[in-house]
This record gives sequence, C-alpha cells and structure tokens, in this order.
Amino acid sequence: MSSLFTPYTLKGVTLRNRIVVSPMCQYSAEDGLINDWHHVHLTSLARGGSGLVIAEATAVSPEGRITPGDTGIWTDEQAERWSHTVASIKAAGAVPGIQIAHAGRKASANKPWEGDDHMAEGDPRGWPIIAPSAIAFGGDLPKVPAAMTLADIERVKADFVAAARRALSAGFEWLELHFAHGYLAQSFFSTWSNKRDDSYGGDFEGRARFLLETLAAVREVWPDHLPLAARFGVTEFDGSDDLEEGIEMVRRLKAGGLDLIDVSVGFSTPTANIPWGPSFMGPIAERVRTEVGIPATTSWFIADAKQAEALIVDGKTDLVTIGRPLLQNPHWPYLAALELGVDKAAWTLPAPYAHWLARYRPA
Repeated sequence: MSSLFTPYTLKGVTLRNRIVVSPMCQYSAEDGLINDWHHVHLTSLARGGSGLVIAEATAVSPEGRITPGDTGIWTDEQAERWSHTVASIKAAGAVPGIQIAHAGRKASANKPWEGDDHMAEGDPRGWPIIAPSAIAFGGDLPKVPAAMTLADIERVKADFVAAARRALSAGFEWLELHFAHGYLAQSFFSTWSNKRDDSYGGDFEGRARFLLETLAAVREVWPDHLPLAARFGVTEFDGSDDLEEGIEMVRRLKAGGLDLIDVSVGFSTPTANIPWGPSFMGPIAERVRTEVGIPATTSWFIADAKQAEALIVDGKTDLVTIGRPLLQNPHWPYLAALELGVDKAAWTLPAPYAHWLARYRPA
C-alpha cells in the first residue's frame, strides 16, 4: 500500500490520504466575499481526491488583505458564504480547512497579474499598511508601513481570534495560522523587518512574542479536538544561521498548543538566495519534524507522485502539500494513485467518476 494514500488522523480528524491542497490565493473576491469561482475551485479540488483542502489565505481584517481581491472572514456575512463551500468540500470526502492571515507590510498590493506591486499612493483601492517597524519590504513593495502601537497589536490578535470563531461557525475542521512569507506574523519574528525596542522586538523572546500570544489566544477558542496548524518560514535563506532560531520557534509553538507545522520559507527580504529545486524543503522539514517532535508537512516543487511518496516513506513529513500540480489537474491524486499502483478502492473519487475510470482503465 502506498504511504501517500494511507489515512492520517490528527486530533479528532481523519484524512483519507496524505495529500493536502495548498492554500492558493485566487484574488477573485469582492469585499472579502467568496463567490462561484471559489466554490467551484475548492469543491473540484475536494472531488479530485485530496485528503485536506485548505482555503486560501483569508484576511482577518480589511487591512490584512494582500490585494483587494483577497477573501476575508472578518464579518458574519463572509463566514456564511464560506459555509456552503465547506459543506461541499465535506460532501466530496475531504476535510475542509482554512488559512487565516494578515499581510502586514505586503498588504495594499495589486493582483499578481496586474503588477504584483504596491498600489500607487492616492489609488482609491489602496489602504494604509502596518508592520512591527516602519520598514518597507523593498523591491516592488516600496510602501513604508506604520509601526504598530501596542493597541494595534492587541487589535490584530483579537482579529485572529474573531476569525477563528467565524471559521468554526462556518464548519471548517482544520485551522492554519499564516505565520510565513513575510506577512505580519513572520515580520514580527524576522530581524529583517522587526527593529522594535519594546517587548515585541529585539531578542528572540521579543520577536517570538506576537506569534506565541496570537497562537495562545486562538487556542482558547479553537476546539481541542480539531487540528490547529501554522505555516511558518523557518529560514530566510539569506546566508545567516537563522534555521536554529526557526526550529526553536516551532518548538515554542508546539509547547503553546500547535498540532502541526507547515514548514516554509520566510520571504522577509527580496534579496534571499532561495535554492529552488524539486522538494528542496524536504530535508529542512525532516529536521524540524525530528528535532521538535511535531507532525509536519511542506510544499514547494513537489510535482510527481514518487516525490510525494518519498517524503512520507523517508520520514521527512507526515503530509504533503501540493499547489500548482493541482491547478493543472484537480485529479492529480487519481493520477498519483495510478502511478503508485494503488488499488482502485483507495482512489477516493466520486462514484460517477470512479465507476467509469475503473471500468475502462487500461491494462
């Protein structure tokens, strides 16, 4: 039996296989409200056979959006819109998850296909941005954020808590905190972006504080029987020896109640030298998983079934998070099952697909 297609249980939730749909932003919402595009997109991915479908980075407040097209969960109306799609994901046999996020200094940007840069000053679609310190990301994101006050920090933590409550009310069974990719939480941890001299900056303890307090606040309202995960950039690939700190951060997150870590890159500086290549995060994820003793997943350039299978078999990860291959073909899990010789009983496709594919499967 393929390891990729064995069920996986975390807390009170069981995935039918180890394939996770990466939270991929569609930048197609209006006022944070999802629409038919999101419904068809996410339901198709669930019908395609993945075990866990994580909805895209969803803003906890209007200022937390990356672009005006981001999905949101800062209102009850938004949560109600999500509930219909959540039900469809579950009906298709997948576990519905959501990633909640605040973009920090990377907010107020154009959609990727419209420039992927900060909206110009005076653009009525834009808004003021905030971050730990008044330091711009740079490159195509030159806008200088306002340094957050202590009141701002408390407000944003409360926004994460409210978003978690709404995610639960919408029926989501897996919650992921977006603590990666140079967005707000990552920028508190990163020395590239956090130059504060108060209790939320400076040494490791100060830079870790926002992440740990946000996790603790969300943990209070998110049920213990449902998984609480985080995507976190454990290294910036900037030539420094930051991986040790990244691993220690994961250790603290685990102690604070985190159930699973999605091991990623920091993306806190545009000058990082990232070693792009097949499964390049696999060895790093293995180190985090082993040293911290926490269930883990990772993504980035995992394109074929044998790559994904090897990550599980070799003990690098417990789950495998897939992105672009699932955009190319939502039924990537079916093709992966064929490649790995998985018996048709484990395909987990809807009967109207599975029946005909099994009947006319080539010898």
